[in-house]
Amino acid sequence: MSVSEEKKDPTALKEEGNTLFKAGDMHGAICCYTKALKLSNSKADSAVLYRNRSACYLKQEEYSKAEADASKALDTDPGDVKARFRRAQAFQKLCRLDQAFLDAQRCAQLEPKNKAFQDLLRQLGAQIQHKSVQLNSTDARVQQMFSLLLDASAKDSDRQKAAQNLVVLSREDAGAEQIFRNDGVKLIQKLLQSKQEDVVLSALRTLVGLCTGHQSRTMAIVNELGMEQLCAVMGSVASAVSLAACHLLQVMFEALTEGMKKEIRGKDEAILPEPSKELRSMLRHLLEMMPASKVSGPGRDSAINLLVKQVPRKSLKNPDNSLTLWVIDQGLKKILEVAGTVPELSEGPPLTDNSHMSCSVLLSKLYDDLKCDTERETFNKLCEEYVQQHFSRHGITGKLRAIQTVSVLLQGPSDVGNRTLEMSGMMDAVISLCASEDVTHQQVAVETLIHAAGKAKRASFITANGVALLKDLYKKSENDRIRVRALVGLCKLGSAGGTDFSMKQFAEGSTLKLAKQCRKWLCNESLPPTSRRWSVEGLAYLTFDADVKEDLVEDKNALLAMFELAKSEDKTVLFAVGSTLVNCTNSYEVEKPDPQMVELAKYAKQHVPEEHPKDAPSYVEKRLMKLLEAGVVSALVCMVKQESPALTDACRDCIARFSVNAISHGRVFLALVERQEDRGTVVAQGGGKALIPLASDNTDGGKIKAAQALAKITITSNPEIAFPGERIYEMVRPLVSLLSLECTLLQNFEALMALTNLAGISERLRQKIIKEKAVPKIEGYMFEEHDLVRASATECIGEEDERLRKAAAGTLAMLTAEQPELCARIPGTTTHWLEIIQSLLLCEISDLRHRGVVIVQNMMQAEKSLAEALMESEALEILSVLAKGGEGTSEPVSKIAQNCLDKAVEYNIIMNREGGGKGKGTEP
Repeated sequence: MSVSEEKKDPTALKEEGNTLFKAGDMHGAICCYTKALKLSNSKADSAVLYRNRSACYLKQEEYSKAEADASKALDTDPGDVKARFRRAQAFQKLCRLDQAFLDAQRCAQLEPKNKAFQDLLRQLGAQIQHKSVQLNSTDARVQQMFSLLLDASAKDSDRQKAAQNLVVLSREDAGAEQIFRNDGVKLIQKLLQSKQEDVVLSALRTLVGLCTGHQSRTMAIVNELGMEQLCAVMGSVASAVSLAACHLLQVMFEALTEGMKKEIRGKDEAILPEPSKELRSMLRHLLEMMPASKVSGPGRDSAINLLVKQVPRKSLKNPDNSLTLWVIDQGLKKILEVAGTVPELSEGPPLTDNSHMSCSVLLSKLYDDLKCDTERETFNKLCEEYVQQHFSRHGITGKLRAIQTVSVLLQGPSDVGNRTLEMSGMMDAVISLCASEDVTHQQVAVETLIHAAGKAKRASFITANGVALLKDLYKKSENDRIRVRALVGLCKLGSAGGTDFSMKQFAEGSTLKLAKQCRKWLCNESLPPTSRRWSVEGLAYLTFDADVKEDLVEDKNALLAMFELAKSEDKTVLFAVGSTLVNCTNSYEVEKPDPQMVELAKYAKQHVPEEHPKDAPSYVEKRLMKLLEAGVVSALVCMVKQESPALTDACRDCIARFSVNAISHGRVFLALVERQEDRGTVVAQGGGKALIPLASDNTDGGKIKAAQALAKITITSNPEIAFPGERIYEMVRPLVSLLSLECTLLQNFEALMALTNLAGISERLRQKIIKEKAVPKIEGYMFEEHDLVRASATECIGEEDERLRKAAAGTLAMLTAEQPELCARIPGTTTHWLEIIQSLLLCEISDLRHRGVVIVQNMMQAEKSLAEALMESEALEILSVLAKGGEGTSEPVSKIAQNCLDKAVEYNIIMNREGGGKGKGTEP
């Protein structure tokens, strides 16, 4: 039984940890030391374990953990010179030079002749001197910038240049600290009041530099500037200023919530107070922006999207949703004020075309973050009370606000929207207003009807009662705003069967006629962009029908018009374009029914969905080629770029929620690179560049699809050409994310092949793969039952890189020790398994040789048949030589090799010195 199996003796665990440390297996050593710490009852022993674990963390470049463990060791024994030296090294790497110097100085006092201590002391002295010179130089530059900015007689061009220089200085650690210490925040406060947009932008960007990754500075800046002023700047009518202020607030939120987690720069050395007061203050001001009439539409959108990013839990595994409950309590009615605003009426704050959609996303996020029926019921009641309050008011304005609120709720938390729609008199009012002579009244009602038609329980009612009304509006209305919306309503009802060919809502050919009208409006440049956007939305519904898909891809003018709209500033069009492309490429998720269940359903005379004949793979492939010829990749690239920092999450979330098929750009890209011959076109048009952000900042499903598309490109293209410069290193993390049990075997296989391709390019890429903790995952796939996956993992891990080989061999040694049953699967991973093990045993690198004998020992202990196979090979002679020890062979290696031979004697495979046993040779 190995020591790790005993798990009860801290001393034995410490010794095993020491052995693993010497062998270079830091992860294994940390595990042993951690287990020993849990079992240890002695403060002195615990101090030694902390000191040892600190050394491991230093090797792994986890300097914060190394410092923490060294400090714990010193708390027990302040005279522990090894712990103090390790803490000095950690402080040095964390740029806390003064503290590092004090520790190194103490070490040198305790052991004056120790060369390592003296060397570290000299290094730190030089670093501190260099930093001092740098600070003095930076201080002079900061003072110069301040003087220019405060000089009213200075030229505007000089002052603008000084403001730009401040931005550059703020991005340097020394510069940021000097700006902050020289009352720079007060000066920046004056700059924010400037009437020159360039100066205000420079002030905001300087604040971004000061706050990035620095919690204590951020807290001080929030308190000094005040959220009221920052929100006022974000509410500016100048869109560039509004976006820059939004970006600053996002950085501030990150600094306050993540604090010390980000290992960037400007580390906080003191224990900081809990920043919850500042966070709540920031959120309260964002909520107060919702109904404020002085806030611009873009500024309000930015506030909504900040709330979307900051309030809901990042993971549902986190049990604490108190922030969401606080926002609902403090601000739900304020958010509903935005939802209920009808821009054409005099009441309500100014909105943009994106405001209602962004509001629906926020409401949906808040509702989804609730944990129980009681919380959801409270949310429902607050929404119903708000709607009822306006609906019961005298006059038409209140009813319009109530219906508009219901419309937004139907796009967001649809369960809540359905409940409000079912309130007494609501549906009658919607139908009634559809026939109103007032265009604004008609528009609000028709849009609500469209959103209601998307819900299965409502679609049949509206199909029966609303189709005639919508047809009448479409034919008789003289206003294009109403006609196009009525058309979309008809499109939505006509596509209620989705991709089910047997479920047709309208007569044969009706959907083709509707689609033709949508394409006609789409290509009519004399129409306003809003009306043309609605025509794309109509196509998004109708393209569930394969006949419509076929007609659309043949209409190159309509495709080009749609792509041009996708490049416009109207973000709401992205949802419709994305949906249409997903439908045309059949890149939606469709769960194939079990054939036996289908037969049972037919026997029971239940409805069985039918696939349209033109959704067969051959048709889909031709449609993909038509889209590529029309320039779909360049449109997708622009769509990714168009999503501004303030809207990225909201846009992508809406794209993901736009239909039950979890639409995302990543899905479309994945469909476009399915054929190997099309991948070059996708790369040439910028698709590779666009996929990287999609694979890292998207919905969970979208990330996987984008990462798989990256893998396909990497397998068949030269990655250095497809992803030039630094971009190639950004690909590693998305590819490693595909090595997950949640991904399919095909995705696992393609990721392994892509990583193998990358690992063969450069040492730096191999180090990046190791840093992303890919090696243990790849090792796991070496035991996969699927032949191709197993072979690709073996090939990937076989890259001739010392650190990669060490990590792989160390992982295999640990796996075979912890799970002996895995040993039997090793011969099945590759026909060259014996050669690989023998090469480890013969390796000149002592760490690899040590891992090799451990693997052999584990295999021999696991099964006699494995021992026989090993002893029949040259491994016997190699182990015999290693067991003798001698020059170049460490004592642990020699001892383990002897253990292997002893096990072979025990199995009666080889003979011992006395000649017993039936084996083929004699143990030395």
